[in-house]
Amino acid sequence: MKKALLLIDLQNDYFPEGLFPLWNTDGTLEKLKSAISLAQANGVEVIHIQHIANPEAGIAPFFNKGTKGADIHADILAAAPEAPVVIKEYADSFHQTELESVLSDRGIEELLVCGMMTQNCVTHTAISKAAEKYKVSILTDCCTTVNEAIHMIALHAVSTRVALVDSNSALSS
Repeated sequence: MKKALLLIDLQNDYFPEGLFPLWNTDGTLEKLKSAISLAQANGVEVIHIQHIANPEAGIAPFFNKGTKGADIHADILAAAPEAPVVIKEYADSFHQTELESVLSDRGIEELLVCGMMTQNCVTHTAISKAAEKYKVSILTDCCTTVNEAIHMIALHAVSTRVALVDSNSALSS
């Protein structure tokens, strides 16, 4: 079964110098870099997903087009410089994007979902109607959000719909 590692919203605004810094980003970043390395070593496709806010759609406090905060974190880009980038405007990475086409072109059957924020874009992508045709897992050690409690609550809530696994287990096969 061909797998893809979906790296959701690993953008500067979520890191300490950004406009909306999250909990445990340094630790999560290290786990993400290891996951990318494991994915590449095991033939797992890596796909960046980048949220660009649409200011015409309402509140756009961060991820504004053309800002440094909207850029994918340099360490993540350096770890997977050749990976395609799918641009999105909504929490669901499939909604009005080219993600399905990118996955189809690569023959992907299994999604390993990770990134930021756990309770928003990660879970909305994992339980998207469009994701139902894939085997879906969330890499719990490669996600974060505003605090640990919300991270854990979000993972518990989604656990009835998708598998929760750690990156080493999912990528060391």
